[in-house]
Amino acid sequence: MLFLIFLYSHFHTDIPHYLRVVLISASGGLTFFVMLMYTRRWILRLLLSYHGWMYEGLHTMSWSTTLWAVMVRLVSGYHPTTYSCQNSLPFLPVPSLDTSINQFVRSIEPLYEKPEESEEFQKIKNDAEVFRTGLGPKLQRMLVLKSWWAQNWLADWWYKYVYLMGRNPIAINSNYYCLDHSHWCPTNLQISRAANGIYQFLKFKRQLDREELEPLIIRNTVPLCMAQYERIFSCTRIPGEDVDELKQYPASQSKHIIVMRKGIYYQVQITDLKGQPLTPQTLESQISWIIADADEHFEARSVAALTGINRTEWAAIRDKYFSSGVNQETLHALESAVFHAILDTNSFSTWSERGKYLLHGDGRTQWFDKSFSLLYFTDGRCGINVEHSWGDAPVMAHCSEYNLTKEVMEPLYDEKGRCVPLTRYKQAALSTPQRLLWDITPDLGSVIYKSVTFNQKNNEDLSLQIVEHTAYGKGFIKTCKVSPDAYIQCALQLAYFKDSGKFALTYEASMTRLFLLGRTETVRSLTSESVDFVRAMRNDGCSNAERIALLKKACSRHQDLYRDAMNGKGFDRHMFGLFVACRGLGHDSEFLKDSLMMPWTLSTSQQPQQQMRSTPDCNAPAFMDKVCPGGGFGPVTDNGYGVSYMVPGDYKIFFHISSKRSCPKTDSERFAKLLFESFAEMRSLFSTE
Repeated sequence: MLFLIFLYSHFHTDIPHYLRVVLISASGGLTFFVMLMYTRRWILRLLLSYHGWMYEGLHTMSWSTTLWAVMVRLVSGYHPTTYSCQNSLPFLPVPSLDTSINQFVRSIEPLYEKPEESEEFQKIKNDAEVFRTGLGPKLQRMLVLKSWWAQNWLADWWYKYVYLMGRNPIAINSNYYCLDHSHWCPTNLQISRAANGIYQFLKFKRQLDREELEPLIIRNTVPLCMAQYERIFSCTRIPGEDVDELKQYPASQSKHIIVMRKGIYYQVQITDLKGQPLTPQTLESQISWIIADADEHFEARSVAALTGINRTEWAAIRDKYFSSGVNQETLHALESAVFHAILDTNSFSTWSERGKYLLHGDGRTQWFDKSFSLLYFTDGRCGINVEHSWGDAPVMAHCSEYNLTKEVMEPLYDEKGRCVPLTRYKQAALSTPQRLLWDITPDLGSVIYKSVTFNQKNNEDLSLQIVEHTAYGKGFIKTCKVSPDAYIQCALQLAYFKDSGKFALTYEASMTRLFLLGRTETVRSLTSESVDFVRAMRNDGCSNAERIALLKKACSRHQDLYRDAMNGKGFDRHMFGLFVACRGLGHDSEFLKDSLMMPWTLSTSQQPQQQMRSTPDCNAPAFMDKVCPGGGFGPVTDNGYGVSYMVPGDYKIFFHISSKRSCPKTDSERFAKLLFESFAEMRSLFSTE
């Protein structure tokens, strides 16, 4: 009231009374609205900074946590839009220096059978103490200072130094893949499956653009950061001499998709001449035309092979051969597309063969720089290849789940497998797909040929096994009163020890999307507790009761580490930030180099299942054969394994196990057998309990 009186008294007296009242009311209303908006944002951020709920069971929450959850729902709104909670998310905290150093030293201790006698371990401990009392506090202050003004003190460094500065080929080493339904396929017609898939992905994009997509919320209360969704579409990784660039194209330049057939690229507009989206039936016609045209004008073009080589080499080739003329125009069309769709001429009878092809292709035709590419095979099966720098697997999995759920829940295909026409929809005139051309000089042709040879050699070296464990799933594991993820990680430790006779530094990805611009944190699954469990399983003198006690202790430790990582209490990203600050200030630290250069011999990741509330229950008999097995990635080190897994419901677990054939010590098929053997042994512990 005092504010309104102040405004009234300071308005010019020549202004009529009624106009002054209107202006004062409008000014007061606007001021009140802005104050209310910022107050709501501040209150919600304060509420979301509380993470104690994660350490309480869903059905055993304290009254204070229950009250907190009610307040979060009231402040955030019952139907938040896609990005409505972004500005209210808390900032990623900088962990304590002492805590991170202590956690790191504790995490590597299990690698040494007798750490107190190991010169290497004792040296690392001594270096840690020197860093703690010397350079460490100075670097810590720099991170804290950055956290005061940056939305996320880690995000820009993570994008640049972990992904975009990597010079190794991104195929196999960085990109990952996703499969479609496990045992069921909605249609065997490649054209119809591709048409409907393209339509659903474009529909997902429209919902994102209009902020109509329901944001992901944990326990129906806590929102996750949705920033990565902004880069799903119209995004491309551009190679650079020293560092790549992640380029997002505006809607004014990105009004088309690229469809590839037999090495020929076609530019397809995503709307008709009236701006209406293309229907699945229209896309069927467009794709049929493309297939006929490609078969008639077949020319073996393998320009995409260049995206699979060393990044610095690709940048130099791009600058030399693609900076002008028709090559520049075609390249711009490919890079500015909403996404790519590949009409492949192959089909595969097993998940392993299909997953391997999705990850690296034939070395000729996949454009690995694109944010994602849809691949459709001749038998109607499909999958996705995803460039990793723009976002993590759960984001792409959400997009894929949207498409796959539509296929399961809605009648999208008729009895002949063709797309069902949309009712009450009249498609306007549309543009014919445009075949894109290249100017391949003899020199460029020679470079492309060498790239194809290089890619195919790398492809042959990859071993991938995708297997389905059906003896039991998380339903039985929950009866053991342990976390399913922790149980699986213990099984992986047991299998690896059987495979190699030793323990390995193990990486498991955990998300930090409870914070603004959060991505991932590392959970180091190898712990002293998991080592004790594995040794007990290999010791005939231990009873089952002792083994069960050690298993539960190891699982409890792992669950605590996972929760801490999600809550910003992990230490690996902190050590990385300290290393970047150290190099930026011109210093050198043996401790930081040792902490970051240790190889991840066993790299693992659990893929999310059922991120959408509309997705049917995986345990329902009608849907058990329709669940997605998830996706996978290549091994992080040449002498290690890459293991991703999906837990769809209570009765099965899918595993994707990768390794290099050139390493005589690793074998994906052998590891899968040892893993299943370990699962059987762990189950037998409880059969006599």
